Amino acid sequence: MPEAFLTLLLFQLLGSGLQMLLHLPIPGPVIGMFLLAAALLWRRSRTSVNQADTARAGFDSPALGALARALIACLGLLFVPAGVGLVTQMPLLMANLLPIAVALFGSTLLGLLVTAFVMHRATHDRPAPEKIADTGGQVL
Repeated sequence: MPEAFLTLLLFQLLGSGLQMLLHLPIPGPVIGMFLLAAALLWRRSRTSVNQADTARAGFDSPALGALARALIACLGLLFVPAGVGLVTQMPLLMANLLPIAVALFGSTLLGLLVTAFVMHRATHDRPAPEKIADTGGQVL
């Protein structure tokens, strides 16, 4: 598992380096995550073509998957500092309650409308789904 953690750190470092070098507006760890995903997809496509190399999995190892699952299981702990920050800034949040509420509800509504528009445009040429009789919730 240490080599899997080192792989994650190296891709984060690579992403941060690219972000600083190219002055990108995307955070370095996000760039590193995309680079890791691209490398894993490339490695998978390369090994699926060449089945003889399946034994050497490179950085696409079970340890990397296990580490990712362990980190995702602890993801909730990362929200604790954000919650503490909200509580400490409560007077500022209350002073700006109206703009914050308008921004939250407006962006949610805009997101829903854009999603509905894109889905309508993406599926308008397709035939309607098959009509299935309503059985009133009865399975058998």
